[in-house]
Amino acid sequence: MVTAVVLINVERAQVNEVAEALLELKGISEVYSVGGRYDLVAVIRASDNEQLAALVTREMLKLKGISKTETLIAFRAYSRHDLESMFSVGMEEVPPSKKRA
Repeated sequence: MVTAVVLINVERAQVNEVAEALLELKGISEVYSVGGRYDLVAVIRASDNEQLAALVTREMLKLKGISKTETLIAFRAYSRHDLESMFSVGMEEVPPSKKRA
């Protein structure tokens, strides 16, 4: 599984239409409307690099209204669960009688 985040600039007044069209593409799991330098953020979950490449360089290019994209490929995913377990390593419960005042 390959995960990518695509930052997207859209022509004015087409944000909703482009977001809905993106969700119709196989492999795009989520689309967010955002503030800042980009208008939309799409999350892609593809089976392999070939599917990812086809989605970004063929399918997304067909959509009218997209003026610019930047694709970020994820190397590793960290979930809240993973972060909690990482930060708890070496942290043992200290009995109340042994805690510093």
